[in-house]
Amino acid sequence: MSTVCAVSTPLAEGGIAVIRISGEGALEAARRLFKPFGGKSVADMPGYSCAYGKVIDPATGEAVDDAMLTVFRAPHSYTGEDTAEISCHGGIYITKRILRLCLGAGCRQADRGEFTKRAFINGKLSLTQAESVMDMISARGELTLRSARLTREGRLFKRIDGVKQQLVALLAELAAWVDYPEEDLPAVEDTAIQATLSGACAELSRLIADYDCGMVLRSGIDTVIAGKPNVGKSTLMNMLLGYERSIVTSEAGTTRDVIEETARLGELELKLSDTAGIRETSNTIEQLGVSLAKKRLDECALIIAVFDTSAPLDEEDSELLEYIRALDKRLIIVLNKSDLGARLTRQDFPGERVVELSAKQGQGLEELTAAVSELFGADSYDPDTTIFANERQKRCAEEALERLQAALSAAMLGETLDAVTVMIDSAAEKLMELTGERAAEAVVDQVFERFCVGK
Repeated sequence: MSTVCAVSTPLAEGGIAVIRISGEGALEAARRLFKPFGGKSVADMPGYSCAYGKVIDPATGEAVDDAMLTVFRAPHSYTGEDTAEISCHGGIYITKRILRLCLGAGCRQADRGEFTKRAFINGKLSLTQAESVMDMISARGELTLRSARLTREGRLFKRIDGVKQQLVALLAELAAWVDYPEEDLPAVEDTAIQATLSGACAELSRLIADYDCGMVLRSGIDTVIAGKPNVGKSTLMNMLLGYERSIVTSEAGTTRDVIEETARLGELELKLSDTAGIRETSNTIEQLGVSLAKKRLDECALIIAVFDTSAPLDEEDSELLEYIRALDKRLIIVLNKSDLGARLTRQDFPGERVVELSAKQGQGLEELTAAVSELFGADSYDPDTTIFANERQKRCAEEALERLQAALSAAMLGETLDAVTVMIDSAAEKLMELTGERAAEAVVDQVFERFCVGK
């Protein structure tokens, strides 16, 4: 493969920047550009060693910057190839100039995720481990980071590979019995076939079941704060954010547009939308705001419905509650303004998850955090759980599970072993596509398209 280079740190002013070079010609390119102090030679540098020196423009002999060069020799590098990393001063101009020198020294610009892709191709990572790299970079909390780290260490691959190995062993027994009848091999017992298939189905089912909770932790919850005007929706939004984002006044109908921000509640991230108060109105602009609010309610995953606990339920409240309940979304009722005295209580909302708080006083945030965590299963989430990184992995597992369930059903109905074998083999193929052992080139390319350049 060709020798590639890229800036592996954000292209912005900072203390240092790192330009990574990888491939058969990486050390030769580094030798042409980098002159260690003390008369050392890049060609003689062992792997896992650093040198301090100058980056030189080969065309002019001009010193461009003081820098550190780190050398990794194949196969003991991230990519499995010879790799050199130049750590220079973190100015944008300096970084770009050194990158251009690398390109002039025979390298080409690396594509998105190409360093990690090369690690996969060279057997340093499975496809699931490679995909976990971006999950580690984008992790927004301890639980998601821990899960991504476990996957990076190979936990998910081992679980999937364990299922696959059981299927491969069963396929080998079935093939030997069918293909070599003259050897008088013992027939594979129906109970053994069914036990293996049942165990494989159970393991895949557990992995798939963990996905939804894991994705909530990883991607956040699309949340709408809804209520009639002047119940404290914007004040609640500001409390969740920890700063004043929404305008708060005593005048009803202040919020006309949908205000969107992101807030953290414990391990969960809420993608918040503060919407216009939902009510019948003759004001044209407010009508547009109400329409936008209803559209966001249709799209969201969680509704936080806010009611003024200092006033009894009126017709507008009842109509709003009826409208929200008909959407059949996850719902938390917030009784706001608890500091003003209660004319509404939890008993007014039978069967609903209710939280009492005072957004203005900043009281009740812990109860709301606990309610959201419980509603989405984050409170019981096992931090040692490995979860699928994306829909591709989940889809492969689901298709494998469907084929194994069909094979199990066929075995229990006494269908021919040939038919059962075909279904098992098809399921094993899907698991190997998941881990990348037999993934098509197009699938591999698609995986690395979402990576950043330089990783």
